[in-house]
Amino acid sequence: MTWEMWFVLGVVIAMLVALIREVTRPDIIVFTALFSFIITGILTVDEALKGFSNEGMLTIALLFIIASAIQRSGVFERLIKNILKEGQRPRVALLKLVFPSALLSGFLNNTPIVATFTPIIRSWCEQQKLSPSKFLMPLSFATILGGTMTLIGTSTNLVVHGLMLEEGLGGFSFFQLAIVGVPVAFIGLIYLGTIGYKLLPDRKAPTFQKQQTKEYLVEMSVGEHCPLIHKTIKEANLRQLKGLYLFEVIREKEKLSPVKSSMKIKEGDRLIFTGLISTIAELEKIKGLHLETGSELGLDTLKNGATKLVEVVVSHQSSLLKKRIKDSYFRSRFDAAVIAVHRNQERIHSKIGDIILKPGDTLLLLAGSDFNGRISETNDFYLATSVDDPFQLPSGWKSWLPSLTLIAMLILVVFEVITMFVAAAFGVIILILTKILSPQEAKQSIHFDVLLVIASAFGIGFAMQKTGLASTIANSLVSIVAPIGIIGILFAVYFLTTVFTEMVTNNAAAVIMFPIGMEVAYQVGANPVAFAVLIAIAASSSFLTPIGYQTNLIVYGPGGYRFKDYMKVGLPLNILMMIGTITITYLIWI
Repeated sequence: MTWEMWFVLGVVIAMLVALIREVTRPDIIVFTALFSFIITGILTVDEALKGFSNEGMLTIALLFIIASAIQRSGVFERLIKNILKEGQRPRVALLKLVFPSALLSGFLNNTPIVATFTPIIRSWCEQQKLSPSKFLMPLSFATILGGTMTLIGTSTNLVVHGLMLEEGLGGFSFFQLAIVGVPVAFIGLIYLGTIGYKLLPDRKAPTFQKQQTKEYLVEMSVGEHCPLIHKTIKEANLRQLKGLYLFEVIREKEKLSPVKSSMKIKEGDRLIFTGLISTIAELEKIKGLHLETGSELGLDTLKNGATKLVEVVVSHQSSLLKKRIKDSYFRSRFDAAVIAVHRNQERIHSKIGDIILKPGDTLLLLAGSDFNGRISETNDFYLATSVDDPFQLPSGWKSWLPSLTLIAMLILVVFEVITMFVAAAFGVIILILTKILSPQEAKQSIHFDVLLVIASAFGIGFAMQKTGLASTIANSLVSIVAPIGIIGILFAVYFLTTVFTEMVTNNAAAVIMFPIGMEVAYQVGANPVAFAVLIAIAASSSFLTPIGYQTNLIVYGPGGYRFKDYMKVGLPLNILMMIGTITITYLIWI
C-alpha cells in the first residue's frame, strides 16, 4: 500500500471513531476529514468539492423544502387522526398505523412524519390507557422500511443514485428499489404487528406528571421583612444559585414567566425554582424567604393565559448541542424557561443551567407567547408539542396544494418526462410563488448540516477510489469470502454497510461502502447495480440503536425506551431485512 492509501485509511478510521464518540457535530467531523485530503494533495479542490454539485445531494435539499410545506399543511395530522380511533384493539391499531406510515414514507422524508405523528400517538395512548412504547418504535421502523420502496424514500437512496450517475451506471428509476423494498417492507411490517409487538416493552414513558413536581420544583414566598424586596432578580443574586434556577414568579393572580433579570421582587411574591432541590438550603438562609412545604404546586398552577407547557426533543442538528443551557441564552432566545430535562428515561439531577444538552434530550418548558414563532425559525428541535393544547390545522386550498404538487411531481418523474431534480425544483418554485412557503421558511427547512455530511462524504469516497484503497479493501473482502460464493460476498457487503450505519450516519455509510461495493462487483464480474441496491437498502436498515437513525432518536424519549429495547426488537428485523434483500437481489440482478 502507498502512503496515500495508508493516509486515507487512517483518516477514515479517525473519522469513524470521532463520529462514534461524538467529539463534535458530524458535519464538522466529515468535512475536516475531507479537508485533510485537500491540504495533503491527495485530492484537488475540484475533486474534493464534486459532492457539492452532485445531483442526488441537490435533490435532497429541494425535497427538504417540499416535505416541510406538506408538514405545515396539516395533512399528517388529519391522516393520523383518521387512523387512530377509540376502542380499537391495540394490535389492530398498530397495523393500521404502520402500513400507511410506511407508504407515506416512500414519498416523503420520514423525519417530519415521525415528528408529527409522535405527539398525537402519545395523546391517543393516554386517552386509551395504552403504553406509547407499543406504538412509537414501530412507527419509526415502519417509516424506515417504507423509505426503501422508492427513489425519494430516503436521502440515502438519492445519495446512491447520485453516486451511480457519477459511475456511469444511469442511476435508479423511480420504482426500481421497490423490487426489493416492497417485499421486505411488507415482511417487516407483519413482523412489527406480530412477533415484534410481543417483544416491545409495555412501559409508560417518563412524563412530567403532577405527582413528580415535588422532585424538581420548589416554591419560596417573600415575607414582610425579606431583604430582597425592591431588589432586582440580578441584584438579589437569584441568577447565581448553585443548584437552582428561578423560572417563574407568581404575584397575586399574575404569573410572570420567563423571569427577567431586571424584575424587582415584591412582598408576597411566590418564587418558583427548579433544579437540584437538595441545594434548597442556600435559599433558606435568606431571612424572610420561606419554603412553602404545604402548597400543592402542580404544573397546571404555573400556566397563565400567555404561557403554556411544552415538551421538546433536542435534534441532531440543534445549535444547542455541547452547550450548557445557561450559555445558550435559552430564555431570551426561545421565550421559554426550562423546568426539567430527561435523558435516557431519567430526569437529570443537576442545576438546569449547568446541563450540557445532547441529541434526544427531552425538555419540559414553560413557554411564552413568542415561543412557537421563534422555534419555527430553527432546526433545534425534532418536535415541539404543547402538552395540553390542541393542534391548529390549516384550512383552505393552501392546505392541499403542497400534496397536489408532490403528486404532480411524482407523475412526471414516473413517466420519465423530467428528472427528479427538475421536478423537485419546479415543486419548490410553485410553493414559493403561491406563498405556501416564504423564501426564508424554505431556507430554514433545509438541513444544511445533513447536506454538508453528504457532500463531504462524496469526496471521501472519491479519495478511497483514487488512491486505490477501495480496490485493496474489495480485494481483501473477496479473498476472504470467495470460498462461500457470491451469496457470501453479498452478505459481507450488506453486513459491513449495516455496521457502518449503526455507528455513523446512513448517508456516510452509503458513500464509504459504495466504492468498495463497485470494486467488489468488478472483481467478481457481477452486476454493479446489484451492489448499489444492496448498499442503499442496508444503509437505511438502522434498527439496532436509537442513535443510528434520526427517527429512532425522536421516539426514544417519548416512548420511554431503553437502549436494549432497540436491539431486542430491531435485531430480528435486521436479520429479516438482510435475508430478504440478499435473496431478491441475487435472484433479480446476479
